[in-house]
Amino acid sequence: MGNQLFQEARRFVEMAKNANPEYRESAVGKAKNALSSAFANSTVAEQSQLQEMQTELEQMQ
Repeated sequence: MGNQLFQEARRFVEMAKNANPEYRESAVGKAKNALSSAFANSTVAEQSQLQEMQTELEQMQ
């Protein structure tokens, strides 16, 4: 089954990366919230991946 919050965070990050420019800021905000929620409930390996996703989002802004 996997970590539901982790999977949701990954989905939101992908949506932010593919968002139209006019919606990107909102999509990035939602993705950051999802990452934050997922981080506390993740394994060390998942946390490492979440940090990489966070870096991707920061580079988009």
